[in-house]
Amino acid sequence: MASPFPAGNSGGEPSSGEESAGPEEEARALAEQFERAAERLPGLMQVASREQLLYLYARYKQVKFGNCNTPKPSFFDFEGKQKWEAWKALKDSSPHQAMQEYIATVKKLDPSWNPQTPEKSRKEGKTGFGGPVVSSLYQEETIREEDKNIFDYCRENNIDHVSKAIQSKKVDVNMKDEEGRALLHWACDRGHKELVSVLLQHAANINIQDDEGQTALHYASACEFFDIVELLLKSGADPTLLDQEGCLPEEETRLHFWNCTKFTLQWAAVVDWGGGIVELWKRVWGAILR
Repeated sequence: MASPFPAGNSGGEPSSGEESAGPEEEARALAEQFERAAERLPGLMQVASREQLLYLYARYKQVKFGNCNTPKPSFFDFEGKQKWEAWKALKDSSPHQAMQEYIATVKKLDPSWNPQTPEKSRKEGKTGFGGPVVSSLYQEETIREEDKNIFDYCRENNIDHVSKAIQSKKVDVNMKDEEGRALLHWACDRGHKELVSVLLQHAANINIQDDEGQTALHYASACEFFDIVELLLKSGADPTLLDQEGCLPEEETRLHFWNCTKFTLQWAAVVDWGGGIVELWKRVWGAILR
């Protein structure tokens, strides 16, 4: 199927002076046009589709940071996953090509826009994109060090900071964020197995539930982190706790991935160290698969 986006080009006709310009001058001119396109985008949010915004976001990241080099966002971060996947899909695309495609797409959104002309300051307010303001489309959301809280350090897998905060009694290991998620929830959600171990060593409540009734075992299960599932179960996590929708942890896996056979085998492998728990899982899966 043909791409809904224009083929890579700068979106402007070169002047006679540019025709004889050397590679360095051409690269500088392209970079300037790219920055102007990025400045123009906030004023086009009303006419751009979500697909186009993701397309532009990915190319901005490719230009500024190169190939995707960040961990895949958690299962529950739907918007973050879309943005990550759009960037990741570019693989080894060159910054030069990404800039050309970015400029051409902005030109398609506003045919009257001239990439050769610097963008005038605008007064339009920032428009939301599924929640975050427009700047998050083409700029990594960053939190200043002085503004970070313990949950930010947990999401970053900063084990040293989290450990020291708990040891100094400045932080309760079972404190929750505004949605009822404890540090253990976040560590499981992000797949930080070592941090999960550290939190458990500091007496984290292994069966603590968030505002939806989900435990760390629900999170690890839904995110397919089976090494963490094994750790939690061996550490005494209760696999029979239901969330508010009446779902067991392994049912989160089934609901999200719709592949019972594969995950039944994986869950069986995970818990195959004690007959009691194995039999429990057999009964649970037997009921689900009936």
